[in-house]
Amino acid sequence: MESRVDISVLVPILNEEESLEELNERLAAALGSTGRSYEIIYVNDGSSDRTQEMLESFRLRDRRIKVIEFNRNYGQHMALFAGFERSCGRVVITIDADLQNPPEEIPRLVAKADEGYDVVATYRKGRRDSIFRRWPSWIVNKITSRLVGAKLRDYGCMLRAYSREVIDSINLCQESSSFIPALANTYAKRIVEIEVGHVERKRGISKYGLFRLLRLNFDLMTGFSLLPIQFIGILGVFIAFMGLVFAVFLFVRRLIVGPESEGLFTLFAIVFFFMGIQIFALGIIGEYIGRIFQEVRRRPRFIVKKELL
Repeated sequence: MESRVDISVLVPILNEEESLEELNERLAAALGSTGRSYEIIYVNDGSSDRTQEMLESFRLRDRRIKVIEFNRNYGQHMALFAGFERSCGRVVITIDADLQNPPEEIPRLVAKADEGYDVVATYRKGRRDSIFRRWPSWIVNKITSRLVGAKLRDYGCMLRAYSREVIDSINLCQESSSFIPALANTYAKRIVEIEVGHVERKRGISKYGLFRLLRLNFDLMTGFSLLPIQFIGILGVFIAFMGLVFAVFLFVRRLIVGPESEGLFTLFAIVFFFMGIQIFALGIIGEYIGRIFQEVRRRPRFIVKKELL
């Protein structure tokens, strides 16, 4: 698809009415300072507040603003997939609506993309989140770097720039769940990471709780690598070998010492430990099977209720 504008900015939104007016003004100012043609695509991910009404008013004032409304909440990454499919910029930038990443950083990302990078990733300077957000994010970053093969400091920062070629490759993917920063890096040849500002959330509440972060980790493990299930197989062989060794030990001990019951609780502890590992292994296998089940049904990833393009 031939690009009709230089820059597309995608903004997934869920109940952010308190930040929208300021966000829209700052985005327009930042993009205007680049001297490039642009579009802003807002994706309303099932908001229940005045978000849709405000977005439509923005559209009336500026035809460069496009609005996509989902019929319900499908999640941030599905909102981005919808925006990618409808974007036409040579450079596509994603940003959260909470203003924790300043829109004024966008010209820096565009300048870096002009140097020929397929993905311009960012990491948050002096991150203003609680330890309960930073530690899970640190784990996600480590896992993602290992699975994708691109070592970056902050896979969780949504402020990113992608080339048209990477976006076109992403649009060919139809999986029902994915982690876009990792997916983009699998198609990118040149990746760079730059530092951007980060401020405390002034309005609203975060939409990423512990449960969503756990789901994100499962998306990473099952969507980009067979390593977890291969590890389970190797662990199973090891446990079976250790069980055989332990059985031989108990048999020899019975011949030498005779019947005894003093180690009964120790045996219970060992059995329960092995049972825990087996249940964990079944959970990992079940996660893969469940995602296969989701894919083969071929249900739509999202339903668009309304479009203003």
